[in-house]
Amino acid sequence: MRQIGINMGAMRGLSNEDYSKRVKELGFDTVFTGVAKTWTDQCRLADIFAANGLTYETLHAPFGHINDIWLDTEGGEKMLEELMFSVGACHAAGAPILVVHLSSGLKPPSITDIGRGRFETLVEHAAQKGVTIAFENQRKLANISWAFENFEDCDNVGFCWDCGHEACFTLGREYMPLFGKKLVCTHIHDNTAEFNADLHLIPFDGNIDFTRFAEHIRKSGYTGPLTLEVISGNSNYYGGVAIDDYLQKAADAVKKLRTMVDGE
Repeated sequence: MRQIGINMGAMRGLSNEDYSKRVKELGFDTVFTGVAKTWTDQCRLADIFAANGLTYETLHAPFGHINDIWLDTEGGEKMLEELMFSVGACHAAGAPILVVHLSSGLKPPSITDIGRGRFETLVEHAAQKGVTIAFENQRKLANISWAFENFEDCDNVGFCWDCGHEACFTLGREYMPLFGKKLVCTHIHDNTAEFNADLHLIPFDGNIDFTRFAEHIRKSGYTGPLTLEVISGNSNYYGGVAIDDYLQKAADAVKKLRTMVDGE
């Protein structure tokens, strides 16, 4: 049976140990996190997950100033350093995939030679560490199209499909027909399909067509985990909902998706 996953910290109020135990009890197999401050902290998380029978599927690289990667500035060099550190964190913690953004916002910088070179340095370093770089869809098709063309022959470059981003950032555009064969991980969440309404709701609480989602997964041939990236902070949807009830709802939703995809 296909594995299912969830981000750590979807709802606050539990320690990492208790959260891990609870999501495992609910049937989740994998988890992902952001990058910790130190590799030692990253490995402590990995130990907690392993102790609870969870696989550390991916790390999400920092992206707070990702647009700097394209600029000939100290900020650009700092962004590359953060991404390189993140590759090391993946390697140390045994997480095989690093999810990376290529840009942010509506008006990111143009693709530049210095930015290309930095990403080439990142991908080469990741290959040396046995880490796959999964580029995630944001608002700009040009950036991710460049990446998959430029790294076409790199075995350690893949696609992280964020169906929520697709629905609210690039209305009417479908990424899976373009890059589905490169899919290595998923970020699954729902929203109202209104521009910029990146709500990270539990699937089936918004307006995304998850029948179409399931069709895309089947056509791609992807057999990896179906992984949620949900956040409980929207009080209009989850205000007053208990932690256990929220996590149960999330587990039920992704199990329903698994049945829709695999018919099991």
